[in-house]
Amino acid sequence: MKNTAIGIVMMNDERQHVWQANEQENMRVLHQWADFLKKNLKDKNGVVPDIIVGSETIKSISTARKVGEQLVRANCKQVIMCYNVWDFPYLVWPFIQTVGTDKPVLSLSNNNGTYPGNVGLLATDGALRQAGIRTHRIIGEIDDPDTQQKVIQWVRASQAATCIKNEVYGCYGGHSMGMETGYFHLVPTLKYFGTTVYQIDQLLLVKTMEKIPDAEVEKGFNWLTKMLGDRIKYDGKMLTPETLKKQLSLYLAMKKVNQEYDFDFCGLKGQRELTEHICLGDVPEMLMNDPYDWYGKKEPFVCATEADSYAALTMQILKYISGGLPVLFMDVRLYHPELGIWDFCNSGNHSSYYAALSDEPEVNFAKITLHPALEFYFKAGGASVEFDAAPGTLTFARVGLWDDRPYMVIIKGESLSLEKELRKKINSETNPTWPHVHAKLDCDFEDFIKVFPCNHIIAVSGDYVESLKYFCDICKIPAIIPGKKGETRNIWEMVR
Repeated sequence: MKNTAIGIVMMNDERQHVWQANEQENMRVLHQWADFLKKNLKDKNGVVPDIIVGSETIKSISTARKVGEQLVRANCKQVIMCYNVWDFPYLVWPFIQTVGTDKPVLSLSNNNGTYPGNVGLLATDGALRQAGIRTHRIIGEIDDPDTQQKVIQWVRASQAATCIKNEVYGCYGGHSMGMETGYFHLVPTLKYFGTTVYQIDQLLLVKTMEKIPDAEVEKGFNWLTKMLGDRIKYDGKMLTPETLKKQLSLYLAMKKVNQEYDFDFCGLKGQRELTEHICLGDVPEMLMNDPYDWYGKKEPFVCATEADSYAALTMQILKYISGGLPVLFMDVRLYHPELGIWDFCNSGNHSSYYAALSDEPEVNFAKITLHPALEFYFKAGGASVEFDAAPGTLTFARVGLWDDRPYMVIIKGESLSLEKELRKKINSETNPTWPHVHAKLDCDFEDFIKVFPCNHIIAVSGDYVESLKYFCDICKIPAIIPGKKGETRNIWEMVR
């Protein structure tokens, strides 16, 4: 997974007799933090961002510039400024002006009475803030688990912000069915996230499908057949070997075009052109978001159904925040007040990973069934993917706009394991041939409805609420966390 280099430096006292006495200890602490990050920042595939350690403490104008230039040469996109003793605050300026004032900054200090790093932090970080530079502050001992967790949460957030800053979203076909909340709003997206879009007609995918070798499609078909067997519910009309192979061909075509254009993430319009004349996009979208296909393990490639661009953006953010996990795309479908749970389902785009939360496709697909597409909506046919998401903690989120300014709704919750008959009853009230997440949210129904921006909600396995709050601060957008009934104000009161 893509990442960006992290610079970590130590601020110090300019008095020679002081820094000569503490230089060795300060550098030891600095390297201790760097070693901690190297051990704990591995993404899903074991990759760690480059950690660039300042070659000496910042104790003079010349060392501030020297260390800053070192980070610039290493292309560091975020900076952790450590404080282990009192420092001289003015030295932050020759350093930060060399590195660049547009970088996310974490000020990180000990909590020590003898060597008051936190005093230096407040004086120095205060100087940055009074000049309008956004920073975050963490104070605590290096061996304290809470402090360590906060640092990891911040770094994940800064990685997400600095990675998406120069990314390009491939939009196949434009927003579907006139859903304007799924439109790629260019100016605010560039202004706050630094992400742009390149729109391609779905015709290119259709033409690329024609060039996909039959043998490659056959490999995918055999792979799915081996895992699913009679859980591929062929009906001789909507779902046949031919329509399923057409879906696999669409997957390979999308994969090929993404690689040719070097897109970072994508969205597939589907309705109505593809779904009425080519095939349903459910299986291709699932495979794009999965951590595997018939060629083996792979990095999930974010693909949003109905080309919902802000869903895709949210998915990409959650992918980075989580260290590369697959991400869920769902409809906000039906609330069951008597149970206090939501049924989130959509005809496509649920990564098969969430069937059992396994890295092995055989384990997940053991819980999956392919059903014929609904002819009423999807005349071209193909398979819909059906499963109930495995139980576990989820972080739900969605980027939205209020009066052309982005914000993000963030909610912690969980996917529930319900008794079989109750699951069947709930699923039958929407569509039992689609994937479902039976979700309990850490917020009241009324407060959710007050602030949620649209009909599509995104989720990732785990608790990343604090990282997303850091992310929103870095990107200068409001983080909206709905609470219990009556606690949440209207969105126009919360986004200024």
